[in-house]
Amino acid sequence: MQDITKKEEKRDSLNLETEMAACETEDREVSGLKGVIGECKKMKEIFKLVNCVSGSDSTVLINGETGTGKGLIAKAIHQMSKRNEKPFIAINCGAIPENLLESELFGHTKGAFTGAVSSKTGKFEAADGGTIFLDEIGDMSPDLQVKILKVLEEKIIEPVGSNKNVKVNVRILAATHRDLEEEVQKGNFREDLFYRLYVIPIKLPPLRERSHDILLLAEQFLDDFNEKNNMNITGLSESAKGILMKHAWHGNVRELSNLMERLVVLKGEGEIRIDDLPRKLRKNKIPQFIPNAEFSEEGINLNTAVSEFEKKLIYQSLEKTNWVKNQAAKLLNVKRTTLVEKIKRYELQKCA
Repeated sequence: MQDITKKEEKRDSLNLETEMAACETEDREVSGLKGVIGECKKMKEIFKLVNCVSGSDSTVLINGETGTGKGLIAKAIHQMSKRNEKPFIAINCGAIPENLLESELFGHTKGAFTGAVSSKTGKFEAADGGTIFLDEIGDMSPDLQVKILKVLEEKIIEPVGSNKNVKVNVRILAATHRDLEEEVQKGNFREDLFYRLYVIPIKLPPLRERSHDILLLAEQFLDDFNEKNNMNITGLSESAKGILMKHAWHGNVRELSNLMERLVVLKGEGEIRIDDLPRKLRKNKIPQFIPNAEFSEEGINLNTAVSEFEKKLIYQSLEKTNWVKNQAAKLLNVKRTTLVEKIKRYELQKCA
């Protein structure tokens, strides 16, 4: 089994290298894809990879946190492929109960189970000639994993309740927010299926690692929702932009999109300011304490000026939080132990 796995891993690695080598010979515009935008280095590398692999029939495994745009990447690959005039069928493997998922994927015959009053075509057969996107494949049960492996190996399906095989011609794109290599080690995901899927891996970065794209995406979403809702939001204030840049975006691009839609609908027109943002975002606001520097003819001592500025910044953050050091440390984005050391160094004390 290990020898087979190593051979498959080597083969898949060669496939990826071949795809990338072919791409190096082409001069393509990769600053964005339909429905997907980004200017950071990581996204440009993904756009380049998508351009490379879209013309092939290779299986693609897209990995990334919830809300990073895995479905958009899959759709872009299909739209740029030679299969683009055929169906693109997406199914969320984690959103459908296990006892119904097999029927959804492979179809069923009349009377195959209670409630099957007629035959039904499954997603694989419906996608024949085109692309099927198996979202959250990491949530699929072991029994269904075996059947997906059979489709990848033999290009045939067997509808529930039938003893006849149906040949299908589909390209499989899969996505998951899970670490499938880790799931293999835990015994939750079949190793042979993992290597069948892991031909062209695409790893999407979370939004917090795409700080250069946050405002780009926000402005695009504002434009889109302005048009959709016939509103007139003119943009974001500089202070509001600063808050967006500091937010962690645990829900990634989807969270940002939802927020922009909410702001457009509730505000309606004008500029989005800090007070328009949700309270949880405004909590991240760091007070502006930057003073105007005064230069004498002799100039200033930079080290002394920086120390004085740091001292004032720490003191004001403590005053703002009523000298609760944990909260002050959060305002300053430093560890509590670091803050305590600086309070001692500057001998800061709460005024009576």
